[in-house]
Amino acid sequence: MMKILIVGSGGREHALAWKLAQSPRVSRIYAAPGNAGIAEIAECVPIAATDIHELLSFAMTNNIDLTVVGPEIPLIAGIVDVFEQQGQRIFGPAREPAMLEGSKSYSKALMQQFNIPTAEYKSFDNAAGASHFANELLAKSAGRSVVIKADGEAAGKGVIICENVTEIDDALNLIMVERAFGDAGNSVIVEEFLVGQEASLMAFTDGITIVPMVAAQDHKRAFDGDMGPNTGGMGCYAPVKGLTQALYTEAVDRIIRPAVEAIRGTGIPYKGVIYAGIMICEDGSLKTLEFNCRFGDPEAQTVLPLLDCDLLDILIGVTDAHLDAVNVRWKAQTSVSVALASGGYPGAYETGKVIHGLRQVAHLSDVYVFHAGTKLVESGDVVTNGGRVLNVTGLGDDILQARARAYAAIKNLAFYGARYRSDIGYRAIETSDSSTL
Repeated sequence: MMKILIVGSGGREHALAWKLAQSPRVSRIYAAPGNAGIAEIAECVPIAATDIHELLSFAMTNNIDLTVVGPEIPLIAGIVDVFEQQGQRIFGPAREPAMLEGSKSYSKALMQQFNIPTAEYKSFDNAAGASHFANELLAKSAGRSVVIKADGEAAGKGVIICENVTEIDDALNLIMVERAFGDAGNSVIVEEFLVGQEASLMAFTDGITIVPMVAAQDHKRAFDGDMGPNTGGMGCYAPVKGLTQALYTEAVDRIIRPAVEAIRGTGIPYKGVIYAGIMICEDGSLKTLEFNCRFGDPEAQTVLPLLDCDLLDILIGVTDAHLDAVNVRWKAQTSVSVALASGGYPGAYETGKVIHGLRQVAHLSDVYVFHAGTKLVESGDVVTNGGRVLNVTGLGDDILQARARAYAAIKNLAFYGARYRSDIGYRAIETSDSSTL
């Protein structure tokens, strides 16, 4: 029997705790710092996900058998290196491989060196050079759009699509002058705008064996119809209708596998989850948008309910380098996850709003409510404590059934200012008639 420590406090970490709690080999789960939903299945401890040395002390004192890291920030900061130096088993890539997400310049250079398909780009540490190249790209693409990205980790929000000179200058000012994303904006990537369908392809790897997961499609924009600012993700569905088996295989062979092999060549194998954001372009080709070094959020809340085997076996297979011996199975179903967010998100929002309806949806068939930004207060109420508050995931035999279950459940949940997108999974539905959504 094993004791598990999960690092993080969001919907992704709740999904991990929920899935690990199903393992007959798990005796106890801790979460640092956790949230109100995680507290129902784990013991939450008041240690920040970024407090690496306190986390290590807790793991050693409490004889933790496996630490599972949810967020990217501690991975990029080197939590795996620190734990492994003390003989602690921990799931996630070491600091150097985690630079795939920690620096877009590093990631893009690796893609270029190893012929991993990606958009045309250049990196800059000054706004003037970035502006000049962005305007060149804009003219070259007949004024379609260009993309400006903060080089460092920015919680999925440091990407700005610009359609004209004014928007280019505004984006560069926001990132590099106003420092909206802090040190992540010390430099920027300017790249061509790709048109097509996005997909998230995550894979487990022990540095040699690669086990791809069911592909998912995140909905980043705040409002229906992919309008409004980028968010951390307003919802997700899996599998992706536009990603055929042939394209799925191509994505593994031309994007995931070369990245894992390239990093293994540096002497530090990539162990954990590698996550490629890909674009299925209009001409049918694939391009890599970015790499991440952990489970996606809300992809984890969407994909993990489709996993039809013991997650602990997979995680141990990765950390102990015997993933090839694990039989990973997936359900032949569709999953749809909808984020219920605080009013104002991804901008300013209020917290502390009482959430109603959690008990009513707790026992619905094929519906799972993962807490993202919640807190339990002294009154016994669960209140909002973040921008994305809940992820409501529905499973079904097809996209329509899965969506129907998720949206039926979400109608029973309420808190002041709550909002959600009503069109998650719309690309998988053949008709464009909004009345069917």
